[in-house]
Amino acid sequence: MTTDRPAVLFLCVKNGGKSQMAAALMRHHAGDTVEVHSAGTLPGTKLNAQSADAIAEAGADMSGATPKPVTAELLRSADRVVVVGSEAVVEPVDGMTAPILTWQTDEPSERGIEGMERTRLVRDDIDARVRALLSELA
Repeated sequence: MTTDRPAVLFLCVKNGGKSQMAAALMRHHAGDTVEVHSAGTLPGTKLNAQSADAIAEAGADMSGATPKPVTAELLRSADRVVVVGSEAVVEPVDGMTAPILTWQTDEPSERGIEGMERTRLVRDDIDARVRALLSELA
């Protein structure tokens, strides 16, 4: 846990889309007032290009990010752990004090919405949740 600013860890499975979007949006809205991390339970090898494009449209940037694995150290250092979506499963580790929150995000593909339209809707859902979390942390 940090003492000067809260630390938030966003998680998903591949760490190429939703958790990276959440991290980029938190950095965009919070600036340096929140320490932001993202990781995956089974990280992929690259970012989701549509996610990066949708984030850029919102004025944020995730282009320099790379997928990385969740570690016990990351879990212990966070003040909030947020699982973005329903696929990733994260168990508490010894020394961890943060609550684990799960954001069941909108999934437009279940309504037949695909492509960039789907990604924008997911981005907007995550953005609203990030803004609410930032308000809680303030």
